[in-house]
Amino acid sequence: MDAVHWGKVGTIALSWVTSPLLAGSIAFFLFRSIQKLIINTEDPLERAKKYVPMYIFIVGFIIAMVTMVKGLKHVGVKLQFNESAMIAAGIGLFIMVLGTIMIRRLKFDPTDDRDFHFSNMEKIFGVLMIFTAIAIAFAHGSNDVANAIGPVAAIISLANSAGEIAAKSATPIWILLLGGGGIVLGLATYGHKVIATVGSGITELTPSRGFAATLGAAITIVFASAVGLPISTTHTLVGGVLGVGLARGIGALNIGVIQTIFMSWIVTLPAGATLAVIFYYVLQLTLG
Repeated sequence: MDAVHWGKVGTIALSWVTSPLLAGSIAFFLFRSIQKLIINTEDPLERAKKYVPMYIFIVGFIIAMVTMVKGLKHVGVKLQFNESAMIAAGIGLFIMVLGTIMIRRLKFDPTDDRDFHFSNMEKIFGVLMIFTAIAIAFAHGSNDVANAIGPVAAIISLANSAGEIAAKSATPIWILLLGGGGIVLGLATYGHKVIATVGSGITELTPSRGFAATLGAAITIVFASAVGLPISTTHTLVGGVLGVGLARGIGALNIGVIQTIFMSWIVTLPAGATLAVIFYYVLQLTLG
């Protein structure tokens, strides 16, 4: 029992609660702003054309800013805060211009709004979803892949230093590629199950709702990665989806699916620990 740093475990376990709450809160207020500025207006399509580029700028600026301030120092690049802000703003503007060009190339048909009043408006948010999907993928790589390859990197470091434990060591590129490849393989094989649960099981999502959920999750994950806190991307994204659902009303949520997800979160830690203990003793008995 003394071999485990229980304080650190407690901090990580607490983050599994705080990260969905934070992502949910951000997503809630983001979607509320979309409702006020765009959806609940007389001409949602024109308002979307006006305000969506601003949301695109926010996506680019936040991800770039955190990367500039926290991420680049690990590859030997150190910038002043003002320099980072200027570069991030430039990246945000570039992405905003790119998104605006994509929006202008969209074709809108008034007849599409007969069955669903917001069909043409949601086409614009479909463009925005491209950028938020990139943001959440970036956030996922910065956190979950790091979680997976952390033990491998530590073992390789021990082997290379003849058993001497170092506080910090460089991670070989091949380990990073191994972790990234594993994530891609998992997505290609079993990822569709999680996609179905998060994408449609919790609440009905449209591009505008999905944008709020993914951006709320991406912001939370990137900031957690910047401070070195391992959190669950899935937990965080579920929190973002819940926040959007709550913005529409409690009736928009599938309570049964949510209860199942929460139960799986509770089971995850003790189940993983128990299996690790069993595997350890099996290896100890077989290998000596």
